Amino acid sequence: MPKSSLLKNPDGRNYLIPFILLTSLFFLWGFAHGLLDVLNKHFQVLLHVTRAESGLVQFSVYGGYFLAALPAGYFMSRFGYRKGIILGLLLYAAGAFLFYPAAASQSFWPFLAALLIIAFGLAFLETAANPYVSVLGPKESAGRRLNLAQSFNGLGWIFGPLIGGLIIFGLQSSGENPFTSISWPYLGVGGVVLLVALFFFRTPLPEIREEQGAESGEGKYSDLLKHPHFMLAVAAQFFYVAAQTGINSFFINYTTETISGISNEQAAIILSFGGMGLFWAGRLSGSFLMRSFQPHKLLSVYAAICLIMMLTVIGGFGWVSVSALFITYFFMSIMFPTIFVLGLKDLGTLTKKASSFLVMAIVGGALCPMLMGYIADHSAMQWGFSIPLFCFGFVLYFGLSGYRQK
Repeated sequence: MPKSSLLKNPDGRNYLIPFILLTSLFFLWGFAHGLLDVLNKHFQVLLHVTRAESGLVQFSVYGGYFLAALPAGYFMSRFGYRKGIILGLLLYAAGAFLFYPAAASQSFWPFLAALLIIAFGLAFLETAANPYVSVLGPKESAGRRLNLAQSFNGLGWIFGPLIGGLIIFGLQSSGENPFTSISWPYLGVGGVVLLVALFFFRTPLPEIREEQGAESGEGKYSDLLKHPHFMLAVAAQFFYVAAQTGINSFFINYTTETISGISNEQAAIILSFGGMGLFWAGRLSGSFLMRSFQPHKLLSVYAAICLIMMLTVIGGFGWVSVSALFITYFFMSIMFPTIFVLGLKDLGTLTKKASSFLVMAIVGGALCPMLMGYIADHSAMQWGFSIPLFCFGFVLYFGLSGYRQK
């Protein structure tokens, strides 16, 4: 496939500028998620909340996705992707700016409210940007295009905890009020998000119209039930996000408990630079591998490797198991965008509605860590990873068979 065909339609239209703007969105919501790990630990110390209570940070964000996804899909169906993106950016900025009064209150709940509003904005962005990228060019290169855009999401995951940690902990060490130091990175990202919203407002973008399928008009939500491959994609997305969030949540616990002498700080560095670095490299390379391999085949191979890695983690083989957990980041990297593209294939006018359900599936990330923690509390940390093992098994089934349109 010629390189230019990635962003150029047969009618000659080139979507390079819209694609560049959209990739900035992927970075911004990756950055927002990356900051959560800094907040989670920081709130435990600063506000004296328990580990279970600090889990409300993740629950607020992923729960916000669940609540906002359907309204976002409805908004996009009525007003289009571009307006949905602008609204999402404005909500993101509003939530970020609310960190300043939350810091002044020195209370946990205002922070959670601000995170919930940020999550509403992120839900709009993901509901719009993922399908927008998938149709912003030739259909046959949709998987490559979305994986390339998602690679910038991986960069956001790396820079979020890095920059957030440097600012928050750096300001505290210099004598800054610890509550005020939390708000500064969010005030900065709020300003950047407003600037990006201005670019989207001032730049003319094509409003992509999905191809008319068998449905008439816009179609109803109930029409999605006629597409079993889409329903299975929602389930696969739920289990994938559950596995990814669970692995992120307990990577440090597993590493420090498996290898004596490794501190929490050292394990965090391995996670930030190594794990997320491999995650980014996997998404970037996945875009190019899909030139030669069909998306469902690459998804199946990667899911099978993740299964082997999880079995090794559960086995508790010291550094071998820690390395397996580390390597998993590379092979689970392509799963979200690939499942997204396979689930939306040939849905025609139902695409915008369908994308909202695929975003709602992110709620799996709110539930898996609690279940893994419960298992770990009643046995050993390694057995908690039986949950991601099951999740990757379902993703493997989807890649082998579930993706097929019936």
